Amino acid sequence: QVQLVESGGGSVQAGGSLRLSCAASGNPTRAYCMGWVRQAPGQEREGVADISDDGRITYAAFVKGRFTIEKDDAKNTLSLQMNSLKPEDTAMYYCAAGVRRTLRPGDYKYWGQGTQVTVSS
Repeated sequence: QVQLVESGGGSVQAGGSLRLSCAASGNPTRAYCMGWVRQAPGQEREGVADISDDGRITYAAFVKGRFTIEKDDAKNTLSLQMNSLKPEDTAMYYCAAGVRRTLRPGDYKYWGQGTQVTVSS
């Protein structure tokens, strides 16, 4: 069974940085594609970044070089370094795992509980 636990969210001013982490049990980083998905209030979930089991990375267009996704297979962790944050990045951020490379939230099979990111102007 795969379990995902996020941490690292918080409040930051526009232009600031945050680093999100996801601790995974069940060795999913070697077997699954891992990603970050976010959901702002009143909006649908949207994929942010994804990294495959063999390390291939996909970013959403709105990331535009501001975010970096990484994983550590030895520690079974996933991270998202977020720089140059904007108020529109405010959302609940979820760690997710699935069997295919994707940015479509519906393709992920396993989900964490989420961590809140709030960016003020």
